[in-house]
Amino acid sequence: MTSDSSGKTILVVEDNPVNLKLVKALLEIGKYNVISAYDGEGALEVLVDHTPDLILMDIQLPGIDGIETTRRIKADPRLRNIPVIALTAFVLEDEKRDICSICDGYIPKPIDTRQFLTIISDIIG
Repeated sequence: MTSDSSGKTILVVEDNPVNLKLVKALLEIGKYNVISAYDGEGALEVLVDHTPDLILMDIQLPGIDGIETTRRIKADPRLRNIPVIALTAFVLEDEKRDICSICDGYIPKPIDTRQFLTIISDIIG
């Protein structure tokens, strides 16, 4: 990855340990700083002390799902301008509309590891 990723911080919200490990590994290869949370509640707690450059949000989370967590983020004046990209495996048309209405985009699972860092770089520069 190019040096423009250095210093950028990404919050990854993912409850599946295997998916989280993969995403973190890819982002670290791209020289991004990575913080993580396993659920919506954890993400909101992390955001009290951190203001990442990007949030990668799993949609199917225990407790508060990714859509509701994103709604809460976008309602917060301090956080609303942070791009939130949905990470999701199951996208039905209704879900796709919901995701696109609240998130700033989405990346389908399984993640295309060859394109992932390019997509992230395009989003946050």
